[in-house]
Amino acid sequence: MRTRTLTLSAAVGAALLAVAALPANASGTAAPRSAQEGSVSAAALLAKVTSCSQISNGKYRTDEETSATIPVCGKNGAVFWKADLDIDCDGQVTAKCNADTDPWFQDDTAFHQSDGRALRADSLPYVVVPSSSGIWKYASSGIKGGGVVAVVYNGKVEYAVVGDTGPTQIIGEASYATANALGIDPDPETGGADTGVTYILFKNSQVSPIESHSAAVSLGDSLARQFLANN
Repeated sequence: MRTRTLTLSAAVGAALLAVAALPANASGTAAPRSAQEGSVSAAALLAKVTSCSQISNGKYRTDEETSATIPVCGKNGAVFWKADLDIDCDGQVTAKCNADTDPWFQDDTAFHQSDGRALRADSLPYVVVPSSSGIWKYASSGIKGGGVVAVVYNGKVEYAVVGDTGPTQIIGEASYATANALGIDPDPETGGADTGVTYILFKNSQVSPIESHSAAVSLGDSLARQFLANN
């Protein structure tokens, strides 16, 4: 798990390339490339999170040097926040995620695959939640490792799992694979998105095995439809 997050390059903001749709791989070994996953549109999800009923005791920063402006918000069956997206490349060492490509690389994640190994950031879409603190304790809101997250950006929906924990005062981070699937530059040192990312975490959900992206998409689509119906 990370103890610090990177500051996004000021150069980020160039036009994003659309990603081609390919089938999800249940093994979690192939990077997902889908522009839209499931049957629920980005617009439909965003329409349900236009206002915030704050459940966190305070607010989070998006980076170490920014002020605390991001609350965790509650809805029926979910919590959400709107933030940036910093790139988490932690977990298994791969050609794309290692100490050479990522100055903050760590070879472990808070939650592990069914075989006990760390998650693989360059192929598995996962989201980082802030470590428990006086601001917010994710477990108290029904959020757990392997829980399903709908990540919404630029008209796209990507389903991910809760895969890692981060600093207690910073929010807005997801794996290399999550960024890549959303058309965000996944470079762990210079990539990411400065703003415009919505994270909807479904309460009391859990993908099994955690590394199955296809399972996350299937469960996520079902929970997203329930979310629309209940909010």
